[in-house]
Amino acid sequence: MLIRGWDRGTEREWQEWLAAGRDFGTLAANGPEGPVLVPTHFLLDVAAGEVLLHLAAPNPLLAAVRADPHVTLAVTDDYAFAPGRWRDAPYTPTSYYASVQFSCTAELVDDPAQKAEILNRQLAHFQPENTEDRVTVGAAPYGGLLTGLRGLRLTVRRVRAKFKYDDKKPVERQLDIAERLAERHAATGNPQDAAARVQMLRRRTRRPALGPSSD
Repeated sequence: MLIRGWDRGTEREWQEWLAAGRDFGTLAANGPEGPVLVPTHFLLDVAAGEVLLHLAAPNPLLAAVRADPHVTLAVTDDYAFAPGRWRDAPYTPTSYYASVQFSCTAELVDDPAQKAEILNRQLAHFQPENTEDRVTVGAAPYGGLLTGLRGLRLTVRRVRAKFKYDDKKPVERQLDIAERLAERHAATGNPQDAAARVQMLRRRTRRPALGPSSD
């Protein structure tokens, strides 16, 4: 994706954004017949520099990984459409969004104990309130299901983060657009307008000065 200097997210910024509950994305691999994309939950381990997840054994993405282990995991949220007349002449509409993309090297995990470890770490993350729901190799109720699953361990090679909220516009214009997002949210109830507004106002506070910027 194209990332302008004013849209680039910092390491701390994208980590906090993901930690706020964004753990579902699209995993893409290069299959023999073209790209394969899979929507999936994932577990990010920042300290280890890896992403953990699992897929059903027949999933075509696994064959793609066997052919080419280079994959990309993308997470996009807080998006909204901005009509051109919100943004000054020449009235060019745009999309606001936050997106983080991980370029990774994928390793297939088929060892039962290692698959159980991945699943247990995911369960501890996604349903920590149910501590009895854990996977033990060969034990009911989940151990027998391991043969139908494959784990994936993604080693992160590069992270690209983009927060596109018209940071190049003058502060006054950003504030005006933020209010338009609030008005549209009040009229339609679309939660993405509210989420985009939060990001726009948060990004505004990161500017070195509050005066107008060159457009």
